[in-house]
Amino acid sequence: MFYSLKNRLIAFFVLLLVLSFGTVSYLLFHESRSIIRSYIESSALEKMDEYGSFISMATTQMYDLSSLVFNSDITRSWDNALSDPALPQGEKMLANIALSQFLTRTTNSYSGISSVSVYRGDGTRIGAGNQVASDLSFLQEAWYDDFVRRGNHWVPAHTDPVESGMSRPYSVVSLLLPIGAFEPAASRPLMKINVSADFLLEPLNRIHLGESGTIFLLDQEGRPMLPQQQDVDLSEAMAKAEEIRTGAQPQGVVYTKNAEGTTDILVYKKLKPNNWLLVGVVSEGDLYAKLVKLRDSILLITSLLLLCAILAASWLSYGITKPLSRLASAMRLVQKGDFELAENRIPPERYVRNEVGYVTSSFRAMVTQLRQHIRTEFEQKLLRQQAEYKALLLQINPHFLFNTLELLSSLTMQGRQRDAVRVIESLGKMLRFSLKIIDDVIPLEEELRVLRHYLSILQIRFGERLQLTLEEEGGTAGRIPIVKFLLQPLVENAVAYAFSVRPEAKVAVRIRCTDGRLQLTVADNGPGMPPELVQRLQAETAAAQLQTILSSTGPGQIGLRNVLSRCRLYYGPLFTFTIDSREGEGTSIELNLPAGGNPHDV
Repeated sequence: MFYSLKNRLIAFFVLLLVLSFGTVSYLLFHESRSIIRSYIESSALEKMDEYGSFISMATTQMYDLSSLVFNSDITRSWDNALSDPALPQGEKMLANIALSQFLTRTTNSYSGISSVSVYRGDGTRIGAGNQVASDLSFLQEAWYDDFVRRGNHWVPAHTDPVESGMSRPYSVVSLLLPIGAFEPAASRPLMKINVSADFLLEPLNRIHLGESGTIFLLDQEGRPMLPQQQDVDLSEAMAKAEEIRTGAQPQGVVYTKNAEGTTDILVYKKLKPNNWLLVGVVSEGDLYAKLVKLRDSILLITSLLLLCAILAASWLSYGITKPLSRLASAMRLVQKGDFELAENRIPPERYVRNEVGYVTSSFRAMVTQLRQHIRTEFEQKLLRQQAEYKALLLQINPHFLFNTLELLSSLTMQGRQRDAVRVIESLGKMLRFSLKIIDDVIPLEEELRVLRHYLSILQIRFGERLQLTLEEEGGTAGRIPIVKFLLQPLVENAVAYAFSVRPEAKVAVRIRCTDGRLQLTVADNGPGMPPELVQRLQAETAAAQLQTILSSTGPGQIGLRNVLSRCRLYYGPLFTFTIDSREGEGTSIELNLPAGGNPHDV
């Protein structure tokens, strides 16, 4: 009886299900646990990098505003007026109002700043919106004592009476800086720049570690900067914070034992230059709770499938193999490319009576459709490639707009109308150029013309701190057609990275045409790239995954990756690039393009 087809199918199905599901359940649980841990760690570090860029942007705004107030003639005149005992009270009040109006204009230029107040030791407080008050209560505040005695410039989330008085009962994070001197103890007045804690907390709350894991922003003394609920025990994490801060690693993962004896995963990243620390804590039990439920569900499903397999094997043992031989023969003919003979070997549709017959009929339809698909596949591939290219081009168009608008705001406040007009003219020409998305290919001389407009904006913005050179070798390179917007994103990245580590940036652009190849080189004196990042860029460009490029954020990711991907889509294997980078010395990026134009029709 065992040699019957029915019994053999039953025995085979039972053995197959028991062995396969048992093995899969075991491997799935253990491998999934390792994958989940690795994914959580890498994902958390990636999100921390993005949040670190956000914090850098917010603190840069605060420092920029404080620099405007510190270096303003209005601030110095106000301080001198209030320090002059012979000056009438009316003149002092006019100085107070002038400073308040200056603070109002300055605050309105920075969207992330909640308020700015200037305090004097005699109790005078000047705020935006014509706020002039005399109150010595701030001298008793903990943040003031901490600033004067210990020189702490940052105040964690707290309730500010000034904000509360303006119907803003939310917590704020503050930056304290002296006016008239660089040492807190030697300064008479000081400024207090407030940012809403929710402004910093909202993007942090979007970073999730499991169900109950939380990421905290700690200051240089290990104090939480933001008001967050603590669903996990942070005592062990806080104990590790000082050890992490003094370590050499800028980011990493640490495993600790909590009070319950289980393991917690601690992911951290250091934020410069404030010496802050992002610390994420999640328990392993929280990470693997759903995985344990999945394992139990698999065991239950396996038992049910085993019962169903025994019942189904009896029914499946009849009528399975009869049409399969002709179907297999037709498949071999399709594999050889003989579609007509394969259709003749497939049974007619009138014999379709069960699932096997349905598969046979479907295979006939598939063979017919395959002919049509082969004819249309090439056209669809070209259309898809063109759509991907347009999406990448639309992504890079507005990338430089934000910084230019901030520059215009700063020039207007400084009264530099002539420079502002020059920036507006250059920006308008660049926008008109960028909005012409129909033109995918332009002469190199037009690309260089737009680049010079952008360089003029940079020169106005940074002045003598920025050294830009543009070198063209040969007189015929300007007529070579290239993909538009290749040089501007690279120059923008070069300037940003150079200024991130040095007070002066040096960026050199070189154009050279040799042996039928066009070489575009952009070099800077920035921090350089680690070798693993260069290897990753090579791999990502070879893969040309559009969704990955479009979802990239953070410094340098849109510009460089976008340029490399557009070149790969447009020129295909004829495009090559090299990255010569030494950490701490700078980076040189060379794009090597065919000088004869595009080999594809994008």
